[in-house]
Parts: sequence; C-alpha cells; structure tokens
Amino acid sequence: MFRVRRVDSKPEDSDLVVFLPRSNLVADLRSYIKQEWGVEPKNQKLYYQGKELIDQHKLIEYKIKRNHTIQLMVKASEVVQLESEGSKCNDSNSVVDSIPKSSPSSRKSQDNTENLEDAESKFYNVGDPVDYRMGVEEGSDGAWFESEIIRITKNPTSSSTDNEGDLIFHLKVLRYNYMTPFKAKFEDLRPRSFYTYDFGELKEGMKVLANVNMDEPKSRGYWYDVEIKKISKKSIDAVAFVNRGSVSLECNLYFINEILRIEKPVLITAREDSLPVPPLRTYVADCTSCNDNRKRDCKRCGCHTCGKKDRPEELLLCDECNMGFHISCLDPPLEKIPEEDEWFCPECKNDENAIVRAGESLKGSKKRDKMPATKQSGREWDNGMACAGRTKECTIVPKNHFGPIPGVDVGTIWKYRSQVSEAGIHRPLVAGIHGKSSEGAYSIVVSGGYEDDDDNGDEFEYTGAGGRDLTGNKRVNGQTCDQKLTLSNKALALCCNAKFNEDSGAEASDWRAGKPVRVVRKHGKSKYAPSDGYRYDGIYKVVKYFSEKGKSGFMVWKYTLRRDDPSPAPWTKDAPVFDIIYPSDYLEIEEAKKKKKALLEQNKKTNNGKKEKDDGKKGLKRKQVSLLDMQIISKKPKLDNEFTLSDDCNNWIEKDIENEQHWKECKEKLNEGKAAFLDKVMEIFMCICCQELVNKPITLSCKHNVCKECLKRSFKAEIYSCPYCRHDLGKNYVLDINIGLYDALKGLFPGYEKGR
Repeated sequence: MFRVRRVDSKPEDSDLVVFLPRSNLVADLRSYIKQEWGVEPKNQKLYYQGKELIDQHKLIEYKIKRNHTIQLMVKASEVVQLESEGSKCNDSNSVVDSIPKSSPSSRKSQDNTENLEDAESKFYNVGDPVDYRMGVEEGSDGAWFESEIIRITKNPTSSSTDNEGDLIFHLKVLRYNYMTPFKAKFEDLRPRSFYTYDFGELKEGMKVLANVNMDEPKSRGYWYDVEIKKISKKSIDAVAFVNRGSVSLECNLYFINEILRIEKPVLITAREDSLPVPPLRTYVADCTSCNDNRKRDCKRCGCHTCGKKDRPEELLLCDECNMGFHISCLDPPLEKIPEEDEWFCPECKNDENAIVRAGESLKGSKKRDKMPATKQSGREWDNGMACAGRTKECTIVPKNHFGPIPGVDVGTIWKYRSQVSEAGIHRPLVAGIHGKSSEGAYSIVVSGGYEDDDDNGDEFEYTGAGGRDLTGNKRVNGQTCDQKLTLSNKALALCCNAKFNEDSGAEASDWRAGKPVRVVRKHGKSKYAPSDGYRYDGIYKVVKYFSEKGKSGFMVWKYTLRRDDPSPAPWTKDAPVFDIIYPSDYLEIEEAKKKKKALLEQNKKTNNGKKEKDDGKKGLKRKQVSLLDMQIISKKPKLDNEFTLSDDCNNWIEKDIENEQHWKECKEKLNEGKAAFLDKVMEIFMCICCQELVNKPITLSCKHNVCKECLKRSFKAEIYSCPYCRHDLGKNYVLDINIGLYDALKGLFPGYEKGR
C-alpha cells in the first residue's frame, strides 16, 4: 500500500491511497490514476525519491516502501501538444517539469595572484613567523596554526592601504605546507606564541593558547584561545573560543606544561629584534597510521595505490571513501584531473548498469535480477504484512529497562510481533529471549516453539534457546545438540534470586525478589494464549532453572516462571478486554483483499466457470490480475475501541492551560483507542532537541515545549531562542517547569522520567 499525491494539490486535498503489490508495473498504476482522477497516462509524470517512474518497470525496482508517497506531476494538455510539435512552452500558468543542470566545474582551483599589487604592513614583514586562525571555510573551527608570511598584497576591492584591514596576507601554513598558500586578513594573524607559562604563573581569568581536544579531552588536539576558570593539580577547567571567538565551549586542559602566552602585534618601528622562531607545536595526528610522518609511505594519507605523498597536484580524492589516488596510479591512468563535480575510485564506483540518469530507463543488473518480484513466478508476491519490519522504536524507557513499559496495559494485544517491538514490550523481532548475559533478561515470548514447554497460566515452564541447527536460513528446526547456559539462557537465569550456577541450576528462596520479566504470549496451542496475535500478560519472576534431558533426547535448560503482577491475568473474568491493535493500513489491505476476492468470484460467474488462457502463469492473465489488485480505500473502517481518560488525568490536562490547543488535538484520537491517543501525545509533546518525550517540560512564550535540561544546554552555549521557531527568549528567561503538563505526562506514562 502506498499513496499518490499531486504536486499542485492544496492542503485540503486528500491523497490517493492505493493497495497494489509492488510486483505490478508502473503502467498499471497510471491506468488506475486515470480511472480515479481522469488524468491521461501521457499527461502523468510520476516521481519517487527523485526518480521518474517508467511504464515497463515494476514498482519493486524503485524500492517503494509501504505507506510512502509517489508524487504526480500533471502536464497541461497544451504543453503536451506543443512538446509533440517540438516547440518550447513559455506559458507561466502551465505545470512543466524541469531538471536543473549544473555546469561542470574543475576539481582543482588555482588562485590568480599575478595581478595583485604588493603592499607593506606596519606590523609584519615578509618572512615573519605568525600564528594564523583558520576559519570554517578552510576546514577548521578557529584553531591557530604556525605559519609564515610569504607575500603581502593590496586588496583589489579597496582603494587604500593605510588600514591593515585592507591588506591580504599570503601564508604558508607549516602544518600544511604542501597545500596552496592561504590568504588571511589582519584580524586572523598575530606573532607566533613562543613563551611557555610555568604552572605557578597561571591564574584564573587568564587568556592563553592551549592544546584542546573537544571530543576526547585527555587526548591531544588543536590549539585554541582559552580562558582559565579553575585550576587543579591534574587539569584546568577552562572555556575555549571557537569559530573566531563567536562560540565558547567548556573544556579541560590536561597538557598543563604546554600552555603558551598570547602575543600581541607590535609596530615594526617599535621592534627591538626580529620575531622569535620557536619550535613547532604538537598536534593530534591527522593520520593514525603514519602519525603524519611526511617521509613515510602511507596508503591512508598518501596515494591509496602506491602510498607515496609526493605530487600533491596529481592527487585525486574519491567523494565516497575520501582516499587519494595519483591519476597516474589509476587503472587505466588519467592524463589530467577530471572536470566533473564528483569522482569515485574503482572500489566505490557503482555498477553502470544500475545507474539511472535523467531521461533513461532502469537497466538490468545482477542485483535487480535476484529480486523476488522480478522472477517469473505464479505466486502473488508482496501481498502480506506478517514480515513487515519496525517503523518506529520505543524511546520512553531505555532498551535495558526491567519491568513494565509506561502506558502499556496488561492484556494489550497486537496483530504482529513487529508491533510488540515498537511498543518496547519485547524488542527482538525473532529471538524469544531479550536480555544481556551480564545483566539479565528483560522480556520473553511464550510461543510454544519447543516441545518441552508447559504452560499453566500463572506458572509455566519455559525452554531456553539454542541446540538447533538453523543453517540454511531456518528460523525453526528440531533439537540437534545440547543447550548451553550462555548468552540469552544465562541472561534469563540471572533473573532468578539465587546464586548463579552454570552446572546444575538454582532455585530462589524468595522468588518475588528476582528481576521482573515481561511475558508475551503468542496465539497457539495453549488455552491461556490469545486466539490471535500477541498479548502482553504482565510481569513474571524466575522461580528456578535447571537442566534435564528433553523429549528430543538432548539436554535442555528449563525455567519455571511464576506471575507476580497486580493486574488481573488476561484470561480471568475480572480482566479488562482490549481490542486487537492492527498496524496502520492493515484494515485497508484486508478490505481490498475482500473486494479482490469478490471480483474474482464475479469473473468466474461471468465466464460460466471457464478458465481463461494465460501466458504460462497460473490463474488469470497478468494484466487482469494487476487490474484486480488495484483497490482504493477512501476511508478507514472505524474501530469500536474508544479510550476514556481518568478523572485525575482530565484534571491535570485542564490545569495545563498553555497547551489547551495541543490537548484538544490529542483528544481527537480518543475514539481510535488508547494506543493511537498515546502515539499522538508523544508526537505533539516531543522535544525537538533530544527527539524524546519532554522531560520536566518548559512551555515557552511561543507555546512550544522543550525539556528543561535541553534548554539549559542551549543557554550555556549562549543561544537564547526557541529551538523550534527561533523566537527570542532573552538571557534572563526563567526556566519554570509546566507542572500541569508534567503531571499529565506522568499520569499517562508512569515512570517515563526515570528512564531519562
């Protein structure tokens, strides 16, 4: 199932929702669009992720995913007529697609300095050693590098040389002396630092030059201007100034014996001696393989083929792996640097047969030929949802969370296992045990996959994992060897309140003190299992675990789990009954299948039970099948599972006056059930900074909600605006928590703030 949206559609216009197996042709989709919207196929231009869809190809070849949108651009009839005559259309009211074309540019830029006029500076001479603050445009964030002035010229855009700001200083950066000379302004230069402070000379509030690594504080980095805040024996707390001083970041100085004094420019006429030339400073190595040794061959920082670091003017960088190659070392070698905007090395270059350029059709390739939908088969491929993957991930609690998931009631039923994973109840899509051998097991799925399982409802015996040969991409197979108490089996054993025993197992003296395990039951043979789907049955504890010979004749590890949950068991009379939760679009797909079946039955009656001849496939002709497959569902069937908020929750929501409009939008989902309502709440009240449900929420004056900690980090970086709309808040903005919203979220998602 996917959607079709017109490019010229208005906000109130609805999309065309299409149920169509991806094994069908694009031409079939065009036919249906004509039937529903009356747009002739020759006037349709269909695009998906920047690629134009071609009639003779199948949808699977464009990797169209479930519920994604295909854009429809409609050509005006007069434009089509003019194009057929080979004319150009200048009508501004017509919708015509255009593909921007970029002119090729050279990969190697050379500065034209021959026409520049030499000039003199009052502070610097040619040959002076200086420190140069490299900006973002040169690939740095404001670090200082030792340099040497090789030329001083007049700025061609200025008519005077009296001001130092009107001069251009041409530099040789000693760390990158093999690169084209850099151009610098006076404000980004100063005499090279040469004086090293003793530790006793350092004081709080001093501005110095120090080596800082923003990512790994204890490792060597680059040299920045910093201001000392606090001094200790092993490190110094400071603030580093990056991006030419526009941003200040907190950091720690660990190389306290290499802190340098910042030198100030002095007039040439006031100098007593020439500027001192200190030894070069130490930086973090750009290449960890050769430690930036220019004399050593290295295939990471030199030519990836020969390892040589000479002839930098012939070095060509790959836009994928960023490795350098001499043009003479390529196979076949190149005579000059190519003029294209992008270049890829032989290892990164894509298969030419798989590349689709503007105006071209899809080409055949080995990868495409292996796709299931491209093979000749009588099976109707890609028409189910049982193996659909996750579309979202639970972020309310961390992955290693023990105990219930906030907002998920005992007895909740999902149609597919991927939905159980999305809710955070049991995250693995295949494994029956979710856990770590160093912590314990967080959840299990009781599916009856092992013949030694024994389900008695409130207490059951669960067989561990392993001991099966799953080669050949099998998910299920008979027992072929003994199980071991390792990995997930050990994780489940660690939940037992007893000393771990890998030989014979153990039994808990106080089983309720063990770690909680979430249990999900799959529909199956057990009378305690649901009739369909996967059901969350609450918290269980491991009473004991032991090893014994199973029915297959091999040793298996078994676990006795007992229910320890305050909510009534789903199979009891007092337990609330929940409607099964279907994935998005499931009901539309099922409705479409029913209509398709009805059309097939009608077709049989029309032909008096006679089968039509086909082109070698079973059933109807391929073209007929494709037309029957295309079903449009305009409205979703309404579910009778309306959710009612508690009185306490309604009181909290009423107190949150600032978000009244947001809550009104959320309440519109109450008639679709609890899951839909909670999903909408998480969507509306998601912090744009951390992309999670707002924790200790602050409702800003612009009516946006942000986590308190996220906003504090923004203020520390001296950014005093709303992360959503950039509304100015001011330095003195009070960070008051919205208690009404905070209480409402805690009521709907109990315990969500503990996972943060």
